[in-house]
Amino acid sequence: MKNLIISILTAATMVACSTQEQRINLLDENLSQFSNIYSYGSAEYKDGELVLNSTGNWFFTTKKEYKNFILTAEVLMPDVEEYSNSGIMFRGQVKTKEEGQEAMGYQAEVDPSERKWSGGLYDQARRQWLHPIHATRSFPDSDFVENYLPAWTDEMASAYRHLDWNQYRIECRGSDIKIFLNGVLTSHVKDTKDSQGFIGLQHHGSELLKTTGVTNNVVRFRNVFITELD
Repeated sequence: MKNLIISILTAATMVACSTQEQRINLLDENLSQFSNIYSYGSAEYKDGELVLNSTGNWFFTTKKEYKNFILTAEVLMPDVEEYSNSGIMFRGQVKTKEEGQEAMGYQAEVDPSERKWSGGLYDQARRQWLHPIHATRSFPDSDFVENYLPAWTDEMASAYRHLDWNQYRIECRGSDIKIFLNGVLTSHVKDTKDSQGFIGLQHHGSELLKTTGVTNNVVRFRNVFITELD
């Protein structure tokens, strides 16, 4: 019996260690796991944080593609008067246009506006809003199988905390997609459009930076970890 208990404890420890080893930090001082598919945008690693700035809508994307995973990240939005917005793209694809490449795909929204749709699911450069539904900018198709949370509740709208670090958790298991914001389940859908792709961290662009070359409209990410699932 004693040997059996020891064996069980050893096996449990090995499983726990294996799970821990799968949790990969996507940020390092050389930003070695990312690349820029655009002709603009800047990324800097500073004091453990990823600092993003851009003149236009931009995603800093991973070199590797991921299929089934749990992704966690913290994001801090700036205190500015001009428009600011961000998001976390996942299972992203590269879309080629005449003027160059852009990122396309699922996006966990970071929306500090009065609309309060942070944690919603947006389909960048494609179907646009999948959850919640927008009056004029939602184009779900046959790949959008089911929305398990049809109503955008006050709890979801209040999950985001402006000028504070906000924790996102994105879970992808096959066609099942979940987004949590600060522990609140804000999106849960079944969608079959993309089964794998890159991770992209967004800066929506600063008009002030574009016109003057200077801005404090920067987006910060930290503690970006991914655990790949079978």
